Parts: sequence; structure tokens; C-alpha cells
Amino acid sequence: MNRAFLPAAGAAFVKSLLVATLAVSGLVSANEHAPAPAKADAAKGATLYDSGDAARGLAACASCHGAAGNSTIADNPKLAGQFDVYIHKQLIDFTTPKRKQAVMTGFAKMLSDEEKKNIAAYLATQTPKAGAAKNKDTVLLGKKIYRGGIPATGVAACASCHGANGNGIPVQFPRLAGQHQTYTVTQLQNFKEGKRENSVQMTTLAQRMSTKEMEAVADYIAGLK
Repeated sequence: MNRAFLPAAGAAFVKSLLVATLAVSGLVSANEHAPAPAKADAAKGATLYDSGDAARGLAACASCHGAAGNSTIADNPKLAGQFDVYIHKQLIDFTTPKRKQAVMTGFAKMLSDEEKKNIAAYLATQTPKAGAAKNKDTVLLGKKIYRGGIPATGVAACASCHGANGNGIPVQFPRLAGQHQTYTVTQLQNFKEGKRENSVQMTTLAQRMSTKEMEAVADYIAGLK
């Protein structure tokens, strides 16, 4: 009985293996001929950024974030030179409970994913204008936190993720150099209070910082180039 069974079982196994192999081959072949993802169009992104889309009630991004992403409003971030992947992710996060901001949530939901990528591609190519530290009394504290963290409370050095000069690390961590003090402090407070939930690392670090420490490091960041 065993002798009769084994050849039959072997044949069935070979047949199933052959079917699986053909299925995988077909899948690989299909993937080889699948169209490549569309490349982001910075020119289209520039048009949306500068002019918006009146037909949809979509305001121009420039009205809040300034020409070429160089915001002059302290509450609104400078976006010029920011990594495209980071901007795209934030625009997606605004459509979820992870990042709550009434104005940006409304606009982000109007944009298709392609439009989000186009705007991000445009901003990534723009030249950021320098900022400046304003409070000479706290700049040394800010520098100490940015470069060395706060060992007593387990706050890591900002530079370890965002770079010595605040230029960030593509894909992983955003560029911070020259950012408005007010905006940076607001985001740190949002992380601390759970109003912004799209970075576990930043939530943990912000919860260990005092308002004074946030203000000092934000001021130091504003002067980085």
C-alpha cells in the first residue's frame, strides 16, 4: 500500500510545484511589464502652490507659506528646501487623526496623492531663506540641547537626527535650519500634549522638555544655516 501511495503522492507534489512555479513566473512577468509610478511634476506643483484651484475652493499654499515656501508668518512653517518625502507624508497625515490642524486638514483632503507629490517636489527644489536666533540670553542653552540633549531627563541631542546644522536626513528626519521659533515651539507642545501623534520619537522627547527648554532650542534652530 505504501509503495502504491508514494509515487502518486510524489506526482501530486510535482504537479502542485509546477503550478506554483508557473503562477510565480506569471506574476514576475506581469510586474516586469507594469507601468512605472508616475514621476512627480514640480511644475504642476508650483502652479497649485502659487495659485491654488478656485474651482475646488483650494487656496494658494503661498498665501500662508510664502513665495517659494519662505513663510514670513511666524505661526506658519517655512517649507522651502524641505525633503519631498517628508512634505508628502505630512500632507497625508493631515488627512488622518495623527495630525490635527483644521486648515491643513481641509486643504490636504482636497488634494489627490499625485498633487501632494507634485507640491512636495516643487518645495524641495526651492532655496530656503536664513532665519536668526533672537534671544541672546538662552542661545547657549538652546545650543547645548540641540548638540548634546538633556541627559538628566533622557532627551537626545536634536543633532543626532536632524544633523549638526539642522539640514536633516533625507526620508527619515526633516530639515529644521532657519525655521520660525514660534512654529517650532508650537509643534513641540503639540507633540507633548498629544495634539500631534505622527512621531513616537518626538512625542517621547517633547514630554521630557519644559517650555523654557523648547523655546531655547527653537531659537537656536532658527539661527542654523
